[in-house]
Amino acid sequence: MIDAISIGRSESQQIRVVVLQHVEEAAHLHRIRTVHAHAAHVRLLHLGRFDVRLAAHLDGIAVAGEYGTRLALQALEQPDAGTLFVVTVRAIEDRDLERLDTVIELGRILPEARAGLVSALGWVRSATLQGITKSMLMSSHPWQCELGLETCAMHAVDPGRALDAALRDPSPGLRVSALRVAGRCGRRDLAATCLAELDDGDERYAFEAARAALLLGDRAESLRFLEALTFKQDLNANLRIWATRLVLKVVGPTAAQSILAALAKDAAPIRDVIKGIAVAGDPHYVSWLIAQMEDLKLARLAGEAFALITGLDLAYLDLERKPPEGVEFGPNDDPADDNVALDEDEGLPWPDPDKIAGWWKTNGARFRPGTRFFMGEVPTPAQCLHVLKSGFQRQRIVAAEYLTLLVPGTVLFNTAAPAWRQQRLLMSMQA
Repeated sequence: MIDAISIGRSESQQIRVVVLQHVEEAAHLHRIRTVHAHAAHVRLLHLGRFDVRLAAHLDGIAVAGEYGTRLALQALEQPDAGTLFVVTVRAIEDRDLERLDTVIELGRILPEARAGLVSALGWVRSATLQGITKSMLMSSHPWQCELGLETCAMHAVDPGRALDAALRDPSPGLRVSALRVAGRCGRRDLAATCLAELDDGDERYAFEAARAALLLGDRAESLRFLEALTFKQDLNANLRIWATRLVLKVVGPTAAQSILAALAKDAAPIRDVIKGIAVAGDPHYVSWLIAQMEDLKLARLAGEAFALITGLDLAYLDLERKPPEGVEFGPNDDPADDNVALDEDEGLPWPDPDKIAGWWKTNGARFRPGTRFFMGEVPTPAQCLHVLKSGFQRQRIVAAEYLTLLVPGTVLFNTAAPAWRQQRLLMSMQA
């Protein structure tokens, strides 16, 4: 009897170890996936392989049933985006609405973990959200309505009248979300409503109204408003950057050169200037970009800008050099170093300026200055679709926005969605 009890306890402990590993790995993989969704070196194929691993661990928790759910809930003793993602997926797939309300409230009061809640709503299959999304949209709590709208946008579903109502809601946060979703969901019937909000005194709200109207096809009032923001010195830095990148995707070469010149003149960070040049896509700046590749702090970013204009894969074409030794731009193991910011250029190849200058001398003639280029071609819907299928994640994000700008009313493609869903949508778009 004692041996049987010991064996039973041993098996129980082994099960606990396995299920707990599923919980911990799923939370960890979600954190990594969040970075990969915006990475410079990850393609949709790579994201798909990663998603298979994440799905396998989530399945392991599901197979463990109530025991798996309990261990996932225990992980919330130290909540972060990863653990909230796992618990939210389980709550939705278990149809446990009481637990779902609890994690939704956690997402509201814990901004640092909120992304896990939102991404879980985007991860699960649409069928599992039946009734849940509608309940959020009809909630009297603005935060739940925001989640409902965001869920619709992630699944490329029109929120319908709930979106119209949210645009009139007194809650500033809900109205901002509604404007953002109106643009993402291609609701061209709401363009005039968005334009009417440009006079709002809140800069963030007015910016979202202008961005939505631009995505929905307006090229007059919203564009003038956003252009004005690019020259506004006292504007929130992030809003100015976002406005600049949007405008540079739409305006002609002369206006783009004026904006870029103003950025440089106003002592904007040179990294912002390089990113602006990448979006403007004008080969006029390529020689300057090649010169920036000599600066170790700017080399990889300048290489990425060059690739976004020309469409070259620097690593594949052997236009890169070995990483310099002893150079660290992100966090390191030195406890005395207070640099904790992630290296924004992580994963980018180190361009070889001499090799790239040689390539440009031979091939640059086909890139006419004053013409917008995106991944080696003038932006077209077909080119955007090609990049969405085969480009790196940062390139795909640009392609998705280009596609909506080129064909107003097109739903903004969700490049962070589960890879299987993206692949299915791309197949239907291709057809």
